[in-house]
Amino acid sequence: MTYEDQLKLLVEQRDDIVVLTAENRAAMRNITGLLGKRFIDFGIAEQTMIGTAAGLALRGRIPICHALATFLTLRAFEFIRTDVGISGLPVKLVGAVAGFLSEANGPTHQALEDVAILRGIPNMRVLCPTDSEEQAEALAAMIDPHPAYMRFNAVARSFDHHTRFEIGKAELLREGEDVALLSYGFLVREVLKAAQLLEEDGVSARVISLRTLSPVDEEAILAAARETGFVVTVEDHFLTGGLFTIVSEVLTKHRTVCDVHPIALEQRWFKPALLEDVLTYERFTGAHLAQRVLRKVKEPQ
Repeated sequence: MTYEDQLKLLVEQRDDIVVLTAENRAAMRNITGLLGKRFIDFGIAEQTMIGTAAGLALRGRIPICHALATFLTLRAFEFIRTDVGISGLPVKLVGAVAGFLSEANGPTHQALEDVAILRGIPNMRVLCPTDSEEQAEALAAMIDPHPAYMRFNAVARSFDHHTRFEIGKAELLREGEDVALLSYGFLVREVLKAAQLLEEDGVSARVISLRTLSPVDEEAILAAARETGFVVTVEDHFLTGGLFTIVSEVLTKHRTVCDVHPIALEQRWFKPALLEDVLTYERFTGAHLAQRVLRKVKEPQ
């Protein structure tokens, strides 16, 4: 099921759902006519969209807001924090082309700090599904009383899921004893490729998809740290405030010690290109990730 299919189903099942967009109709292009008055396109006015969404939520509606992730999380942040966050309203935020999925767009359109920004709002749920199929499940799961943000991900499924999407629960995709590879979003597919290559080099790699970063599955992180002693975080996000920061916080909170190596973007935006070229240039392909992890594994202790 696609995101659009799931959205159509939810709207048909519930009359309290309202679909909003800031000139970003890609996720619901074929169903806008069916939504009638329950669909509003605000144009490039993200702040107005969030203010309206908060008002609708106060009147018993569940607004699902769509916009480019960088403008949704940056331009409208004060409205998200103040109008939605402080009141804990069930406004749902869907950010398109986050991280590397921005592809050929330059720094102004690259959302590489969205996780850090929104997980800082108390009770804001942050969801990062790995593919289009899991994204449909995530959409259904986030229709609850909490505010939520989801990184939109229409990338086709490239591996089998072991469990259905559940907020706050990671998915263990591969067992391993030497190193634990933790990631989220579409990069999980590259991490799985890296794990296979590492196995060929004699390194047993556990792979965990942290599908929700707020709330995060602390038990999965702690188990990975305690059972392997070496955790690698992989993310298309700035180093500060993302998964590496989350893992560090969890380990510190529970007084758990292990080696942690981050693979993220440090102090710069990525070079715009088609997605596969971005992954190659930035060294985030499965082969590159395997090389980077193997080098750390073989470092003298």
